[in-house]
Amino acid sequence: MIDTEIEEPVQKEEVANYEKFEKMAIDKYRNSNAVFNTIHSLIPRKLDWYIIKKFLGAFFLSIALIISIAIVFDVSEKLDDFMDPRFNIKFKEIVFDYYANFVPYFVNLFSPLFTFISVILFTSKMADNTEIISILASGISYRRLLWPYMLAAAFIATMTFFLSSEVIPPSNTKRIEFTERLRTRKRSTDVINLQMKIEKDVVLTIRNYNKVSNTGFNASMERFDGKKLVSRLTAHVIKYDTLHHWKMHGCVIRDFDGLYEKMERHTELDTILNVEPEEFFIYAGMEEQMTNKQLVQFIDRQKSRGMGEVKSFEIEYAKRYAAPFAAFILTIIGVSLSSRKVRGGMGANLGIGLLLSFVYIMFFTLSSTFAVSGMLSPTIAAWLPNIVFTFIAGYVYSKAQK
Repeated sequence: MIDTEIEEPVQKEEVANYEKFEKMAIDKYRNSNAVFNTIHSLIPRKLDWYIIKKFLGAFFLSIALIISIAIVFDVSEKLDDFMDPRFNIKFKEIVFDYYANFVPYFVNLFSPLFTFISVILFTSKMADNTEIISILASGISYRRLLWPYMLAAAFIATMTFFLSSEVIPPSNTKRIEFTERLRTRKRSTDVINLQMKIEKDVVLTIRNYNKVSNTGFNASMERFDGKKLVSRLTAHVIKYDTLHHWKMHGCVIRDFDGLYEKMERHTELDTILNVEPEEFFIYAGMEEQMTNKQLVQFIDRQKSRGMGEVKSFEIEYAKRYAAPFAAFILTIIGVSLSSRKVRGGMGANLGIGLLLSFVYIMFFTLSSTFAVSGMLSPTIAAWLPNIVFTFIAGYVYSKAQK
């Protein structure tokens, strides 16, 4: 009797442990199976490839049409300059130095517009052919329908980022150099009243510097200990020789020690300065000729030297990271607007799409202008259009026919 009473609780405990283990195993299997089903559902299928091909096909076709029109208008505008014997421009230079670099620049510039129009064009056509209704009626959710759109948008976003950060900057250099040849008024080769830090406590000032002759006039170099001036070098002429090597003529060096001053005069003085003449000149469009790595290095160097003209460079850098995300945002808006079959076909959808595209571009331009003027930080200015249009995308998505 005693043995039976002891064994019964032990058996109940073993059964409870077994049931607990069995439940854990079933939950684990269900969770792993759910994860597997989710991953498996995201693998592109025949319908997904159909939408991706439609999307990218419409995207590149619209690019080809718009760029072709842009080239025709540009040729008609610059034809007289191309034929002008003063510029001595060859056909090979026009094709390979200018238009070969003209195309990727404008493709990247209007990529958000092309993305939006492409989505609206082919999705509206699918809706008119009742393809969207058939897809949703087959049991595919609206969210799952967006997946191939997002894959195509990811391809466009990656392409946009790669072009803007690595391909377009060097090609812009050739394009801008070509257009400079067509200008009767050339870019200035002189800078006046230049002042910058060349070391932590050393400030270089040049009254006038000429890039062609690599010569500056009325230069001074002041060394500080905290806020205290400890040395000052002045030179009538400063001339760049080779890498960081400068020659100064008519030099006077003054060292200050309290109330005492030591002065030296030198007819000519060779010195090493941590600065290159290219750093003296900042011109419009310069930021578009730099890769991401070059932009970061330039911004850091200019800030360390106390140069204030870096807003446009910071905006360009932030814009290169913000612009690719526009492909996702505008794709969601485009699908949500055009997936419903409406009277009149795609005309109304295309009109709304063009309006929103131009609003986005105008918004982006205005925010960049505010950043240059100092009213917005460059990062906020670059991302603000994306943030605003993300809310618009969320609203139109919630109202879309599902």
